Parts: sequence; structure tokens; C-alpha cells
Amino acid sequence: MTQLISHEAWVIIAAVLAVGLLLLLIIKFKWQEFLALLTTSIVFGIAVGGNPNDLLEFIVEEMGAELGQLALVIGLGSIFGMMLQRAGAAERIAHSLVDRLSDWRILIGLCVAGFLVGTSVYIDVAIVILVPMLYQVAQRTGKSLLYFGIPLCAGLSTAYTFMPPAPGPLATAGLMKADMGLVILFGVICGVPAMLIAGPIFGRYIASKIYVPAPIGGVGGVVAADSPTSEGNSASERDVDGTDLSPKGSPSVLTETPTRDLPRLSSVIAALLLPLILIVIGTIGRLLGGGIGEVFQFIGNPVIALLLTCLASLFFFGIRRGVPKDEIQAIATSALGPAGLIILVTGAGSVFGAVLVDSGLGDTLSSFMKDASVPLVVFGFIVASVMRISQGSGLVAMVTGASFSAPLAEALNASPAVVALTCIAIACGGAGYSHVNDSGFWMANRYFGMSVANTLKTWTVMKTIVALVGFTMVLIVSIFV
Repeated sequence: MTQLISHEAWVIIAAVLAVGLLLLLIIKFKWQEFLALLTTSIVFGIAVGGNPNDLLEFIVEEMGAELGQLALVIGLGSIFGMMLQRAGAAERIAHSLVDRLSDWRILIGLCVAGFLVGTSVYIDVAIVILVPMLYQVAQRTGKSLLYFGIPLCAGLSTAYTFMPPAPGPLATAGLMKADMGLVILFGVICGVPAMLIAGPIFGRYIASKIYVPAPIGGVGGVVAADSPTSEGNSASERDVDGTDLSPKGSPSVLTETPTRDLPRLSSVIAALLLPLILIVIGTIGRLLGGGIGEVFQFIGNPVIALLLTCLASLFFFGIRRGVPKDEIQAIATSALGPAGLIILVTGAGSVFGAVLVDSGLGDTLSSFMKDASVPLVVFGFIVASVMRISQGSGLVAMVTGASFSAPLAEALNASPAVVALTCIAIACGGAGYSHVNDSGFWMANRYFGMSVANTLKTWTVMKTIVALVGFTMVLIVSIFV
């Protein structure tokens, strides 16, 4: 076949077929993402003429080389997030906002709370912890649960897909070799408008159209008589592959001030902001140069920033609060289980990207993009969006988008600012369009007690607004960088 068409054309065709194979393995045959990415990399490498034995050696080398910093950062970030979760950081933020803010300000506060929590706590876990805490507020005010829940989830969604050290943007920045400080800066610039429009603005609008009462008796309890009870609810307890998603040990309705000793709000916010501040300091150090610049770069290196943050959280939220050392060790160990899966998926994504680079795809596509005047940020957004819609996982969408965009960024000699902005564009593509093939869709369906149709009208639209507004901001910022 390669004799009938040029090698460059075959590389592009093979890349398209590789994406099709990846989607087929994940969607149709239910392969685990790590296995699907690794298998696709091998098939693609052989298809474009690579020697099988040399290809395997190349894959092993790339897997080890690319995961050095990423594995450390993801592991440290997971321990940090787990420690905050066990200490009750999310609950402290939610309770403080409800107690201190008036009704109209609480929507902004919930957005900010979700944004802060979403940088360090897995979004599914955050929904399990925080959404039931809004049940009492909705019951007390008589407002739709969506009035408070959509702003909270918009903040969670924005931070979880835009802001390191959340796994998706962290993996994307690593694969793109982006400046983490610039990624955080652009994540805030593009994410805040997306969060506010998808949160308070859309939340108030949709709450006036769809009334969702808080479940009586907590998640899984008796649903109020006037709540949606369509056939979608029975399906909401299972993912598309039949996996049981029913909450185990879910929090009950919040009816009084929590009895357990929660950390102070100031300490929680300080802990959440610490790694972001240190990473930005590292970026400033690269601009300053000299001795002080080197010091700033050291403490702002993502590994050191998260190591310092992780150690501080273990001390202030563990040892200082009287948590036994054996329990702290168990918390840290339990956090590394989910981190291991993320590391492997990211590593397989980096291998896929390296095989694409080695095939010459970057140079071929960069020539095409120059002729077609397609910006790098648009390309990254489109690839991530297609993957997100097709197979559901935001992490896989972002890893694939970065795998395809990294060789292009290198071939185009893109500036650090453009590379960082492309990371946000890829995050936008991985953030939106959540529907029935996404486990997050069913989490929202369950914890808000909605029908499938209403979940599409609320959760899916909110996620899509985050993606499209965020990408619009990316296009605006790209004019000036």
C-alpha cells in the first residue's frame, strides 16, 4: 500500500486508522485505556514501517524517559489530595460558605469552593462529598437543587480539567513539555469566565426551568414526589459497560453542623494555593535568572512544589491534629492506587506521542496546517473534543490530544506561551460534552436525583459551556501571545 501512495500520506492515513483502532478497543471491546494506548502504539509503529524489535526497545525507553517527573508529581499530588479529603477540607469550605455568605453571594462562593477543591481532589470524590451537603440548603430555601449544585459542579469541572495539579491538565502539560506556571496562569485566565458563565449564570437560568428537590433521606433515599422519576433513574446506577456506580457509604443529608473536628478555612485555602504559588514562583525564577532565579526555579519545580505541599499537609492535617502515624501511612498508601492507573495511562499516551513523532507525522501535519492556516490551539481542541465525545474519558481525551499536538508544537517551533495555551485548549476539549458514556454523567444523575433527559439538559450543557467558553478565551488570548 505504501508503494501506491507517498509515505507522508500513508503516515496520516495510518494515524487516522490508529485513532479509530483506539476508539474501537475502548468503546466496543471495553479495553482498559492503558492497554488500548499501548497496543495502538505498537500497531501504528509497525504499520508505518518500524522494525518490530527496534520499536519495542523504543517504546520501553520512551516509557521510562517521559514518566520521570510526571510519575513523581502525580503520586505526590494524589497523596496531597487524599490527605485533604480525609481531613475534611472540602466540607470545611462548603460549610464556611453556607454559614457566612448571603443567598446571592453563595453562588459565586460555591463556584470558588469547587474550583479550589477541584485542583486537588478527584471530581467524582468531590461530588460524593459536596453535593449532599447542599441538600439542606435547597430544602431550607425551597429552591431547586440545581440552583446551588450547578455553580459548585462548574467550579469543580473547570479546575479539574484546567488546573494542575489535577491529573488531566498535569498529564497534558507533561506530554506537551509545557511551562507549568504558564499553564496555571492561562488556566485561571480562561477558566474563571467559563466557570462563572457555566456556574451562577447558567445555574440560575436552568434552576428556573427545572425544579429538582433535594432527595429525602439522602442519596439513595426516598425521592420527593415531584422530582423526576423517569426510566432514566434506573439506568443511572450503572455505567455504559454495566459497572455498578451506586454510591457505597454515601454521605447522608446534612441536617446539622458536622460533629467531627474540621480544619480551619484559612489553613485549607493556604494548602490548596501553596503548590500553585510555588510553581508560579518557579516560572518567575526562569525569567529572573542568576542566583535568586535558580533558587526560585528549584522551589518552583513541580516535584519540589508538590513535595513541600505534601509534607506540609501530612504535618498540619495529620500529625498536628493527632492522627496516628500508622493511619497517615495508610492514607498515603491508599492514594497511590488511583495514581498508578493515571501514571500508566499517561505513560502509554507519551509512548503513542513518541511513536507519532518518530513516524514523521509532526512535520507532515505541520506543513498541512501551515497551508490550511490551522492554529495549533484549534488542532488540539478538535482532537481532544472528538476523543471526549467518542469514548467519554476526559483523561484519555486530553492525553490523546496532547500526544498528537506535541509533535506539531515541536515541528512548528511553538513558543512556551503557545504550548501552554494549547494545553488549555486540549483541556477544553476534554472538559465538555459529558453524556451517557461518561461516569461523571451518572454521578451527577444519581446525586442530583434527575432523569437522564434532565441530566443531559443540565450537567451536559454545563460541561459544554465550560468547554466552549474556555476555548473562546483561548482564542482571544492567543491573539496576544
